[in-house]
Amino acid sequence: MVQLLSLLVENRSGVLARVVGLFSQRGYNIETLNVAPTSDPTMSLITLSTKTDVPGTEQVIKQLNKLIDVIKVIPYNPQVHMAREMALIRVRVTESTRGEILELSKVFRARVVDASPRSCVFEVTGNSEKINGFLQNMRVYGVRDVHRTGCLSLSRGSAEKRR
Repeated sequence: MVQLLSLLVENRSGVLARVVGLFSQRGYNIETLNVAPTSDPTMSLITLSTKTDVPGTEQVIKQLNKLIDVIKVIPYNPQVHMAREMALIRVRVTESTRGEILELSKVFRARVVDASPRSCVFEVTGNSEKINGFLQNMRVYGVRDVHRTGCLSLSRGSAEKRR
C-alpha cells in the first residue's frame, strides 16, 4: 500500500539527505517527494509517499522520529487530512481536435495555462485518480509532456501551530 507521510523538520542543510538515506538503508523506495519551507523560516515540510505495509510504516515512523532534525512525523489519515496533487500536461492539438479537447478538459476542471497552434498545457489539481483519468483520456490525442508534483497533504479544519 502507498503511505503518505509529512515530516516537519529543521530547515538545515543535510536534513533531506538523512531522511532519504534512512529510506534507502531500510530498502524502501520513495515514490513521490516534496520539500518546501513553512511559514516559520527555521522549519521545512517534507511530504513523501512510499509503498510499504503497516508494520513497515510503523518502523519507518519510529526511525524518522529518531533523526535529530525531525520535529514531527505525521502519517496521512483521510479522516483528518486532505491530499492533493497537481500536474502540468502538454497535449497535442490540431484544428479538428482543439474543441473536443477543451470540452473534455472541462469535465476534469483542468485549466489551460498555455496554448499554441499545436499544443495546450493543462493544469490539473486533485487526487491521483483524477489526474490519472485525465491522462488516460488525453492519451488518445497525444500527451507530449507530464510533470506531476506528487501528493501534498494538509489537515482539515482550523490549523493549530504544533511544534
